[in-house]
Amino acid sequence: MTVRVLVVDDDAAVRDALAQTLELADLSPLTAGSFVVAKDHITRDFDGVIVSDIRMPGRDGFHLLAHTRKVDADLPVILLTGEGDIPMAVKAMREGAFGFLEKPCAPSDLLSVLERALKSRALVLENRRLRTLVESGDPAARMLFGESAQADGLRARVRLVAPLETEVLVTGAPGTGISKVAEVIHLSSLRSKAPFVKRAAADLAPRVLAKAMEVAAEGSLFLDEITRLPAASQLALLEAIEGGTRARLIAGSTSDLATAVEAGLLNADLYYRIEVMPVRVPSLSERPEDIPVLFRHYVAQAAEQAGLSAPEIGPDHMASLMAQDWPGNARSLMSAAMRFVLGMPEEVGKVADQGLAEQLARVERALLIAALGRQNGHASAAAEALKLPRKTFYDKLKRYGIRAEDYRR
Repeated sequence: MTVRVLVVDDDAAVRDALAQTLELADLSPLTAGSFVVAKDHITRDFDGVIVSDIRMPGRDGFHLLAHTRKVDADLPVILLTGEGDIPMAVKAMREGAFGFLEKPCAPSDLLSVLERALKSRALVLENRRLRTLVESGDPAARMLFGESAQADGLRARVRLVAPLETEVLVTGAPGTGISKVAEVIHLSSLRSKAPFVKRAAADLAPRVLAKAMEVAAEGSLFLDEITRLPAASQLALLEAIEGGTRARLIAGSTSDLATAVEAGLLNADLYYRIEVMPVRVPSLSERPEDIPVLFRHYVAQAAEQAGLSAPEIGPDHMASLMAQDWPGNARSLMSAAMRFVLGMPEEVGKVADQGLAEQLARVERALLIAALGRQNGHASAAAEALKLPRKTFYDKLKRYGIRAEDYRR
């Protein structure tokens, strides 16, 4: 997302100078010469901050501040004046200004205040977004985080299979959140008010299985690691499904079920019954651009559990997270978030054994995938967004084994 700063000043020369300062700092300025022009940009969803002169013809900076506070009290406004005095500064802060600077101000002073204001605004918007998801009636949006094409695809698949009454098979690598996806399927179904019963399939005797199905009647029964279900229980489960059990079966597995059938670990008839509606959960290596979103969520969650304030996540720390393999997927990322909140030294896994080139390659691969996800798998648009020649972009895709079509929704 491009950071925006709305610059309001009736003096065109001052306005242009401020805009140039912001552009040199890689910020994206919008400019307005009056309150009337500026107010059209001020909305509750405005993703930047406002820098405004106080002395302007007609409605001045204090009018602009008052209007902004009515639209969104959490939208930071920084006021500038060439005739600053202590009473005016006190008035500005009392009326809700985020900052007050006297013109001409040093670029470093302005950028310092802007940095704090932009962080504050980003945090407000992120909290609102998460609150909206929590209050949403869509469990997939509320519980399955991520902004990648893979995350979008997973949510779409869940919404597709949830209303159906067929058995569902949820697969994925260890730690990807198979049981959570199963729960979301249940909560998104017509059975959401009935029980969601979760059982580990290993050593689940037929008698215990029958009891679990009875408890889950009218609801859903999730059997984790279905290939570990004892043979006798597999037959009992198959008979229950064919006999019209009242509980909906959702099976989970981190193993390849076809291979399990060949190895005699899974009854072939049971396999064909449960693989009617497969849902595959992508690993973090397939969607590295979701790591920042997930980590921020897990940090907030861990801080709440520990009764602590969530620490700020620096760009260097986030880059190191994106450079890692995360073979344990979301489960490992969740543990890292708890260690981060508690101030414990981070275990960087395989990254510790890698040189700079390998770590940079991982980050580069993540950025390429993120660009493709944002551009719906269109390579030319992604190359343009990254300001790369198309040939260079395609060469990088080939080097990292990335297929653009995999990121089309």
